[in-house]
Amino acid sequence: MAIAAENQAPQEKASSEVSATETRRWTLNDFDIGKPLGRGKFGHVYLAREKRSNHIVALKVLFKSQLQQSQVEHQLRREVEIQSHLRHPNILRLYGYFYDQKRVYLILEYAAKGELYKELQKCKYFSERRAATYVVSLARALIYCHGKHVIHRDIKPENLLIGAQGELKIADFGWSVHTFNRRRTMCGTLDYLPPEMVESVEHDASVDIWSLGVLCYEFLYGVPPFEAKEHSDTYRRIVQVDLKFPPKPIVSAQAKDLISQMLVKDSAERLPLHKLLEHPWIVQNAEPSGVYRI
Repeated sequence: MAIAAENQAPQEKASSEVSATETRRWTLNDFDIGKPLGRGKFGHVYLAREKRSNHIVALKVLFKSQLQQSQVEHQLRREVEIQSHLRHPNILRLYGYFYDQKRVYLILEYAAKGELYKELQKCKYFSERRAATYVVSLARALIYCHGKHVIHRDIKPENLLIGAQGELKIADFGWSVHTFNRRRTMCGTLDYLPPEMVESVEHDASVDIWSLGVLCYEFLYGVPPFEAKEHSDTYRRIVQVDLKFPPKPIVSAQAKDLISQMLVKDSAERLPLHKLLEHPWIVQNAEPSGVYRI
């Protein structure tokens, strides 16, 4: 794997990259480490510069002891394997990885405008134009993933970053799976779980359609649709698809129609993602480029 030369735009570099961590071994000495960008469950993320190319990246530092304690080494291996093979403008690139005795380092694309979750908290909720633009770009990314037999299984604001142009990027593939079969594992985040996971029946790629519907609702209303004080009530509301649209903020009937077509209990009846791209609300509101300029 080679990190792009400094005169290449991040979008252009994919074609010129060799995707082999085999071709050379990275070490911490290859990078100048800058400011911390955030902290996760198993470590920290830092701004970094690859010395040879001057390319700016995000370096995610994970502590082996914590990974072992939580028994997630296998999950991390799968995450790295999946994410390193994905090439899409709305998916954060994983350029490579290396490790020493105590830590594992992931070399990631730097998303200059940070976490979507923080942006949503700051704005409380998004305009329909902004929400539609984000939904369409995520739908395109998920169509790409599903075409490669990858199910994400954890689409939510905390797993999305905003790139330098304002484009949305799926950043975390910790629960994703590469599969040709239906699955049974319950994973993801409670508010975003589809009924089939709550009821522990088999699921397939349509779990991502459900999560995208929940996300669209949260973009427009500022809270997820099945939120409740008790976990048990959230579970019940999900299984019953107890979908309510509050009077405030005011949201168009077309937006509600799209959400209602995605949040359907029978997974086979959910609006397919390619049909979502043609929905009147998307056509009328989304920026065709998929980029919302902040």
